[in-house]
Amino acid sequence: MARKPDVRVRRIYEEPSPQDGTRVLVDRIWPRGLTKGKADLGEWCKEVAPSTPLRKWYGHDPGRFEEFSRRYRVELEQPQQAEALQHLRELAKDRTLTLLTATKHPEISEAVVLADVLRT
Repeated sequence: MARKPDVRVRRIYEEPSPQDGTRVLVDRIWPRGLTKGKADLGEWCKEVAPSTPLRKWYGHDPGRFEEFSRRYRVELEQPQQAEALQHLRELAKDRTLTLLTATKHPEISEAVVLADVLRT
């Protein structure tokens, strides 16, 4: 039986941890006030981020999270997003993968949706 990938979600503004494994920013927009050196990223995978219209519609409104999650999963089936998602699957195959987001509420972010998709 194959093991489930170890995929974690953290805010990019938190101090990096040795337990993070490969750190990947999954936001479309670079976080304010953060230098690339301070971010300590493996990579920035903005191709997997929600589209700008979806991101703006959602606005991190907790009441819209369920519908956002549904719409975002549909977007992840589009060719460019599906390719980026497959890349994240490859990264998560044999190592810990930490998905990073700048949002103040990562528990209702695209990173949580992505982590769920990657674990299944």
